[in-house]
Amino acid sequence: MHDDDEPELAGYDPGDGRPLHSRRKLMVMRVVVVLGLIGLVLPGIVTTVSVGRATAQRACDFWGVQTAPGATSYSARFEVFGPSGIGWECYTVGSFGGERHVASLGLIPDGRRVPVGEPS
Repeated sequence: MHDDDEPELAGYDPGDGRPLHSRRKLMVMRVVVVLGLIGLVLPGIVTTVSVGRATAQRACDFWGVQTAPGATSYSARFEVFGPSGIGWECYTVGSFGGERHVASLGLIPDGRRVPVGEPS
């Protein structure tokens, strides 16, 4: 194959053993790609966490008023080893001699689920 046959490959000799780009240029390109991926993914993660936290707190307030009306306030927490496994859990705060578990809200709390054993 000659350079005359394929002009886009002019000056490229695959047999010389040298890389096309220097190590420094490759490192800069990798850093730019990693930063770009982080810039695309991180806002989605932050948004998902903040919306989940706000939704869990609203659902916890709802279930707290329904099941423990004497509590001072209610706290929603994400727990890996909670009473129902991985997910959001709702607790009372400042009443009943400490914390009391109110409801398991699940991975994606919506506030519309009725606790098990209560009529809908």
